Amino acid sequence: MSHQADKGMQAAVEAIYRAESRRVLATLIRLLGDFERAEEALQDAFAAALSQWPRDGLPANPRAWLVSTGRFKAIDRMRRRVRHDELVREDAPIPQAEPDPADAIVDLAVEDDRLRLIFTCCHPALAPEARLALTLREVCGLTTEEVASAFLSRPATIAQRIVRAKRKIRDAAIPYEVPDRSQLPERLDAVLRVIYLVFNEGYSASSGDELLRTDLSTEAIRLGCLLHELLPDPEVKGLLALMLLQESRRHARTDAGGELVRLEDQDRSLWDRERIREGEVLVTEALRTRRFGPYSIQAAIAAVHAGAPSTEDTDWQEIVGLYDILMRMQPSPVVALNRAVALAMRDGPKAGLAEIDAILSRGDLRAYHLAHAARADLCERLGRNDDARNAFRKAMTLTEQGPEQRFLAGRLKRLED
Repeated sequence: MSHQADKGMQAAVEAIYRAESRRVLATLIRLLGDFERAEEALQDAFAAALSQWPRDGLPANPRAWLVSTGRFKAIDRMRRRVRHDELVREDAPIPQAEPDPADAIVDLAVEDDRLRLIFTCCHPALAPEARLALTLREVCGLTTEEVASAFLSRPATIAQRIVRAKRKIRDAAIPYEVPDRSQLPERLDAVLRVIYLVFNEGYSASSGDELLRTDLSTEAIRLGCLLHELLPDPEVKGLLALMLLQESRRHARTDAGGELVRLEDQDRSLWDRERIREGEVLVTEALRTRRFGPYSIQAAIAAVHAGAPSTEDTDWQEIVGLYDILMRMQPSPVVALNRAVALAMRDGPKAGLAEIDAILSRGDLRAYHLAHAARADLCERLGRNDDARNAFRKAMTLTEQGPEQRFLAGRLKRLED
């Protein structure tokens, strides 16, 4: 194979890794029953792909090939350990026959493998922080550093959290399965939180030089759809509606150069009307049940934005009212900040700034760049340019995302000029 063709195959393997590695890992965890073995098998499978595919060509079903190869490599590794290490656990499963590659294709027909993995990672025996960290790492493939950034924590802390969670799953023999319907409601909240956190990391990456991570937001929506099929609970509908409505704006949120475009400046003709319709149907269904929760209210807020032809024509009275409901359901500084921004649009920047200053004076959100960015915007609108410049500078120091830093720097430069 020529050097150019070899580079092309390597690029193809890398693309397949980005698209399929987490699905392959989820299936390998089910087949092998162990996180560590599955992760080793995944790496072995892709190493084999880099070696064999340039010579043999791309297989017809790369994911099936990777699952079959990874499983075989794991079996071979376990056999060698048994032969060379008499201290291996007696209960370690050692299959005796080489798996038929056709089995992997049957395995891949089970579309909810990643949903099984989420329920395992979100088991109530694990601490809430561990559930989120483990899911982002294992289901979504974020690096430990990226998970730490999402949690505003140190990578070493997150790494320890993930190791302890895996050990707990192994020692407590937590099953790799979707719980039966009688257990689903009590397990649902943790799963919804994880899916939403995955979506948020894709919708607005916590660090890096790109605003969007489409792979993560798309995966979160796919998982939301699977969960909706499994359990059409009002809050499942609400979360799925929220993700669809937010994702509908994706093509308008950045310009041709990948730079951030604010909501009020977006070209609304680029919004995906089909996703908006899907989201509106789901949120209407959720609200009609009268058993809705915070995700449904957030979806209702997103629906008001989606239905408005412009920022000026947005029903800010309705949005403030919905935030009032959300504050009663789920009081938090971030919800209070979003309400303050909506209040500024309804009653003027002075009213919104008073709310934001009160939030910051309590010590809440002092390390949250969007709070300082919102304060800077309102100060600028009030002509308090020195305060606006200081707030923009503060916001810039608190974000690790390139597009946001450049956007804030542009706003600051305009003020300084």
